[in-house]
Amino acid sequence: MSGLSKQAAAGKWQAGLDSEALAGDDPGAEFDIGLNQVGRLLLNAQWLITEIDSRALALLNCRMRALEGFDLWDVVPEEISDQFQVETSNALVSASHHAFIAHDKFEGTWIEFTFWKQGVGYVVNLRDVASVKKLHKRLDDSERTNQLIFEVNPNAMWVFDARSLRILAANRAAIAFYGISHKRFLTLTMSALFPEDDGAMLLDFVSTGQVRQQPRLDPLLCKQMKMDGQAVLVELACGHMSWNGHQAVLVTLADLVGGRTAESTIKQVPAEHDHELASLRKQLKNTEVDLTALTYALSNDLRGPLHAANGFAAMLADKYAAALGDTGQHYVRRIQGSTRQMAKLVHYLLTLVQLPPVSSTPEKIDLSPICRDIIEDLRSGDPSRAVTVEIEASMLLVGDRNLLMTALACLLENAWKFTAKKTEGWINIGLQPGKAPGELVILVMDNGVGFDPAYMDKLFTAFQRLHSSAEFAGNGLGLAIVKRVAERHGGGVWAETDHTGASFFMSLPQPRGLGV
Repeated sequence: MSGLSKQAAAGKWQAGLDSEALAGDDPGAEFDIGLNQVGRLLLNAQWLITEIDSRALALLNCRMRALEGFDLWDVVPEEISDQFQVETSNALVSASHHAFIAHDKFEGTWIEFTFWKQGVGYVVNLRDVASVKKLHKRLDDSERTNQLIFEVNPNAMWVFDARSLRILAANRAAIAFYGISHKRFLTLTMSALFPEDDGAMLLDFVSTGQVRQQPRLDPLLCKQMKMDGQAVLVELACGHMSWNGHQAVLVTLADLVGGRTAESTIKQVPAEHDHELASLRKQLKNTEVDLTALTYALSNDLRGPLHAANGFAAMLADKYAAALGDTGQHYVRRIQGSTRQMAKLVHYLLTLVQLPPVSSTPEKIDLSPICRDIIEDLRSGDPSRAVTVEIEASMLLVGDRNLLMTALACLLENAWKFTAKKTEGWINIGLQPGKAPGELVILVMDNGVGFDPAYMDKLFTAFQRLHSSAEFAGNGLGLAIVKRVAERHGGGVWAETDHTGASFFMSLPQPRGLGV
């Protein structure tokens, strides 16, 4: 079969489709595919298919069950084989596994192919990632919209890193106001724009950690230094924000001497900018509508069918165990596992999209009993695990109780998951002083598999997974939620890893007058 032509393969493929259509659909296959979008097939050393399950057939858009003996690259669309066949073969010469995401333009599908070496052949997992791609696009569109709003704003605006003070971005109005090229702008620190000691108040606002405790600095009068050496009196305002993964400060100013107040500047905005801003506002409104619809769908349209499917599967296992036999019971367990995994994904997505824009009224909290309850739930869900957990006796701080409970659940579930393959796993949870005055840092350490430091910048990004689903189950949303919760408190997150495992840190500025 190794010499089978693409034309012959396509013919047999279509024949299989026709015969299946005449024989009638298998409702069980459709039900299984809807719940579990992961398929599997086995290949020998010559890339010939030796086994393939119904899910893999469906993800390849085929209902035929006689593909054994066909070359994998003959049964996938030609553009996919042309793009990935050589790359995959070369990668698996030295690596134990390789993955890629293929887009079938005709069918409109996005399928993740993951290859693992096994003996003299390969195991291939197929996963439908179309929904993930759509969410990624929505996030990218939102980021582009925010960037465009920043660029076309008529007020001079620039952003600098709260730690290094290096300027990260400047909009068109800032470049025109200062007379500094964009390239030159990004080599400066914020102090370069202030003559003498005019930047002292802003520098103190950042260096003392007030920028995290007080989201915005009241407008102040100061001077700014232009490229030609001219010092200009301006009204300056700034606020804390996150910019491309940096804890940053946004600065906006109005030229008072030149009469460029906010009101007069707006009147001078070109007509095309007015039109562009109106279009952006409409896009933002549409995004809010889409987000509301997504939240409703997650809460109602997805949860109901998942609950029903899991309930019927439980009834099958309970009432028809004898009739199902070992194989049938195995399939029922797979269905239940898939519905639980999907329900967990829905839960995390809802948590992410429903996080409030700011934390509510802060209160004094002891995190230690909250951590103990979460660990107890994890143990009850996996009683066979023997994990040593050390929790600091008392972890008092000020914050939003509900948000912090959500973040701790994500951190501890993450540590519990990645210590699963350790015979003597351990997790340590504590609270320590931060670098800024009054700041506290939650620390969760484990001796799990850790992560590759090269991908540190992706660690807290939604849907980014540094381990395959074959190694550890998950959806890549937990740490993104932790980051959002920290930012709601004006704090930040970071992680460290070495040969002993991983450590995750979550900084939380403490309000003055409410200290513990």
